[in-house]
Amino acid sequence: MLLATGVAVLVPLLRGAEPEAPEVLGRLTIPEGWRAPQVYAAIDRELKLPAGSAQVAAAATELALPAEAKGNPEGFLFPATYPVTSKTTAGSLLASMVGTANRHLAARAVADGGKAHGMTPYQTATLASIIEAEADSRADMGKVARVVHNRLAKAMPLQMDSTLNYALDRRTLNTTLSDTRIDSPFNTYRRQGLPPAPIDNPGADALAAAVAPTPGDWLFFVTVKPGDTRFSVTYEEHKKHVAEFNRIRAAATSGAAQARAGSRPDGAD
Repeated sequence: MLLATGVAVLVPLLRGAEPEAPEVLGRLTIPEGWRAPQVYAAIDRELKLPAGSAQVAAAATELALPAEAKGNPEGFLFPATYPVTSKTTAGSLLASMVGTANRHLAARAVADGGKAHGMTPYQTATLASIIEAEADSRADMGKVARVVHNRLAKAMPLQMDSTLNYALDRRTLNTTLSDTRIDSPFNTYRRQGLPPAPIDNPGADALAAAVAPTPGDWLFFVTVKPGDTRFSVTYEEHKKHVAEFNRIRAAATSGAAQARAGSRPDGAD
């Protein structure tokens, strides 16, 4: 009984001695699909650090990245909202993002699904990053994932514009023939298989789609206009959808040019 009484008195004393958790001063939200430089810039702004500080911290901090990443955290800066306190550093934020990504990749559904497709967690993150960049909506993610899996199964090049954009450090809907000829490991027009690393930081929905794609035989897709992505089994069908995409783009470009001309003070054409 004396021992029990001693414990009852001791526990409150120990709890009272615990340091208070630092006050949350703000929150940093990282959207799905951001690339690492965008995440670094957001961290610098939130913590009021000189530009480039977070990127330096990424190289200096021991992040729990897989060996395949070779120290590059792209794909593992998980999109979420993170608390910022007086003790938060760029390194601690980056570590929290990587830890969150690892937890999602280790979840049973994602881990088991990746193994079923013969993918390592790093490859799962890489595929999810393509889905994040290519899908026009959350509802399309499973179908985009299926196209990628079907192409991989047939040893077809993925031919994803998103990977070219990553190699060229840009974001655009316009891909030229010369773009598809660039010498880069991220050129999925010339190289078969997944690119060597993620091209952005995917969220939970893209990870889920990567390991559980929608059933289907599609090999092609194109987003004709926002909210209207067409998936095709044959190239002939795909060409018709691409032609419609080009018509809509041309009409939009012409309309924009006319609007600009009409806004001139002299009304010149």
